[in-house]
Amino acid sequence: MVSTDPIADMLTRVRNAINVRKNVIRLPHSNVKESVAKLLKENNFIDDVKVEKAEVGKTLVITINGEQDNARITEIVRLSKPGRRIYANVKAIPTVKRGRGIVIVSTSKGVMTGDNAKKQQIGGELICKVY
Repeated sequence: MVSTDPIADMLTRVRNAINVRKNVIRLPHSNVKESVAKLLKENNFIDDVKVEKAEVGKTLVITINGEQDNARITEIVRLSKPGRRIYANVKAIPTVKRGRGIVIVSTSKGVMTGDNAKKQQIGGELICKVY
């Protein structure tokens, strides 16, 4: 079955894996999903992101946490949905949990965190918030 919102599917798989204490998930690859996962890794919410060759296409392998560690993601929520896109200019990019969380924004210069978008003075579509 093909998902109409692959980013929401990825976030749901991460959320479900955390709930059942699974530390590695595999999902179909896309460049947007890979860039979102790399941002989560850079901000220390997940341990590792790898791209593997599959029989058809590629597979994205996300290591959420170590074998004995707890997950560092408390909440991960999709903001912009296919039926209702949410865009924000620089001044309207939200702060999550007084700076302890991040907002991932899709801008004209690529996918980045809300803080980086504010530093570069560009707005965009709010993809998700992570805490």
